[in-house]
Amino acid sequence: MLGDLRFPIGLRRWLEFLLIAAAALTSSSGANAQNNAARQAFTLPLNSMDGLEIKNFAQNDSPPPNGKSEIITYRGRRAFRMLLDTGGQVLAIVKNSHFQDGTIEVDLAGMPRPGAPEDVRGFIGISFRVQDDAKRFETVYLRMTNGRADDQLRRNHSIQYTSEPDFPWYRLRKENPGVYESYVDLEAGAWTKLRIVVHGVKALVYVNDTRQPCLIINDLKLGESSGLIALYATSDTDAYFSNLKIVPTQSTK
Repeated sequence: MLGDLRFPIGLRRWLEFLLIAAAALTSSSGANAQNNAARQAFTLPLNSMDGLEIKNFAQNDSPPPNGKSEIITYRGRRAFRMLLDTGGQVLAIVKNSHFQDGTIEVDLAGMPRPGAPEDVRGFIGISFRVQDDAKRFETVYLRMTNGRADDQLRRNHSIQYTSEPDFPWYRLRKENPGVYESYVDLEAGAWTKLRIVVHGVKALVYVNDTRQPCLIINDLKLGESSGLIALYATSDTDAYFSNLKIVPTQSTK
């Protein structure tokens, strides 16, 4: 290690030890710096499609649906838009967004697309801990036309948690009525702030800067896992997103 330099054997071994220790310290510092960087908050204004990967999913093993993704001006701001035709759902995965615990916040606006069937609600939200090439993920979404419906039962279905692929909304509603969905005031097409605070197997969901969560999930179905973050919408929804902010927190384990 010290080449042809001549030192007493004891001193030579001591110098080699110091060099090895210094290299290990440098490597450890670099790894810590990378880990710290991964835990830093970051914001995507979503005024471009840089850093997003679009994935369309069909329902019932049908061919992947067609969709449109673009940057557009909507209600006075530049925003990322997703529009999917019938029979599926779409994720815009945020690259390099490795996430386990922390806060996810986004401004979104959604409504049924023009010409959509009358029973379309306008599903739009956030997926997190996206794993296995988007085969497994947790989602919180809003049914935008339910928040001000005349039917109280429909209002009670304004915000929903699901976990793909094993716990879609209809299974959760059948097995645990009212536990994974709730009422929240929504205006279809209006900019709405969605904030999700995740820690371990628990998530608290806030809409439009409310002090109290409108939905509490105490048993996230993917457990204490990690994955990517994605923007989420379903077929027949005209969906807009702006100002995505991710604030990871360090695990205490």
